[in-house]
Amino acid sequence: MSKFIQGANLGNWLVLEKWMSPQTFANSDADDEFYLPRTIERSDYEARIRQHRAEYISERDFVLLRGMGINSVRIPVPYFIFGDREPFVGCIQELDNAFAWGKHYGISILIDLHTAPMGQNGFDNGGIQGVCQWSKHADEVKFVLTVLERLAQRYGHHDALYGIEILNEPITQGMWDRLNLPVRYPARDPELGAISAPNTLEFLRDFYLRAYACIKPHLADGKKIVFHDGFELLAWQDFMTREQYPDVVLDTHQYLMVAEVGGVAQQLNSYLDYLEHQLKPQYQEACAKHDVICGEWCLFNSLACGYDTHGGQSILNGISAADQGLKVMSLEERTAIYQALSKAQMSIWRLGIGHYYWNYKILFDTVTSTNWVGWDSWDLGRAYAFNWFRTDF
Repeated sequence: MSKFIQGANLGNWLVLEKWMSPQTFANSDADDEFYLPRTIERSDYEARIRQHRAEYISERDFVLLRGMGINSVRIPVPYFIFGDREPFVGCIQELDNAFAWGKHYGISILIDLHTAPMGQNGFDNGGIQGVCQWSKHADEVKFVLTVLERLAQRYGHHDALYGIEILNEPITQGMWDRLNLPVRYPARDPELGAISAPNTLEFLRDFYLRAYACIKPHLADGKKIVFHDGFELLAWQDFMTREQYPDVVLDTHQYLMVAEVGGVAQQLNSYLDYLEHQLKPQYQEACAKHDVICGEWCLFNSLACGYDTHGGQSILNGISAADQGLKVMSLEERTAIYQALSKAQMSIWRLGIGHYYWNYKILFDTVTSTNWVGWDSWDLGRAYAFNWFRTDF
């Protein structure tokens, strides 16, 4: 029987997210990785990218992760990882380093293709905010398939490889509408935003099968191919099921802040009720057909922040905690909330084959900056240090 995955995401290392390390975007008005190299000097861009990658994750981080009981990491990588898409700087050497560290410290690696040219979701973490056009361009769809195949050829037989995730969070109509995406993530270029649209489930099914055909021949036995649910957990009950595809894993991302957007009240009992009576039955149903992993989750919620974060969007819209009538909570109060939610969520993930916490680390100041009050729960290191999360919960 496979080991239960107790994982952490190494987000914001090889795929930048401005909110997680704002200093990387200093002296630029860019909100995403697409526009960063287009708004600063080339030499400055290359220097800060190389410095960020060298400092953000190193061998020492794998030591710390092992000490937390983490046995796997999910590493988001960009479509330009091989350095073949200007003006971006490739990062295949950094991924090679991670595989060496992972093998040495007994931590497996799930490679997660996190971005696609012209965007697969319109999120800031999709590389280009407010733009979702990738699936409309056949040549770019083919390019992504070549990236996946090259990754499989390079790492398919590596001891540290857990698997390859085909594509992170390709958005479909339901989540597009729930988030009101064009408003939540406005495009820098309105023309690109105006012609953006969510992916269809029909397209994703076809693309996942094509990706499987590219990846599978290069993988050693037991290595996994992971596909994301497109924010529709039960839409895949007849697709690539366990009996048909034994080494395929269904990935779902479950955030309490998204549940808040969907109407869940910002109260502990409401969160727990949602987890027990809404999410858990769906998770059980999905697990009957697939090996399911929760590839992203965390403890972040508005209640523990002490103010309404508007589904995690307040700080991105320039609204501070003070603007929202901050209720300062004691560490003991917050710990009680986080521990209850951690145990409830872990009880669900254990129905499947594991989880990956988002994120291993965050680089902003939650102590001297009132803007980030309560956002420290995104950081696994802090959650572990304060006993909010344990792998044995």
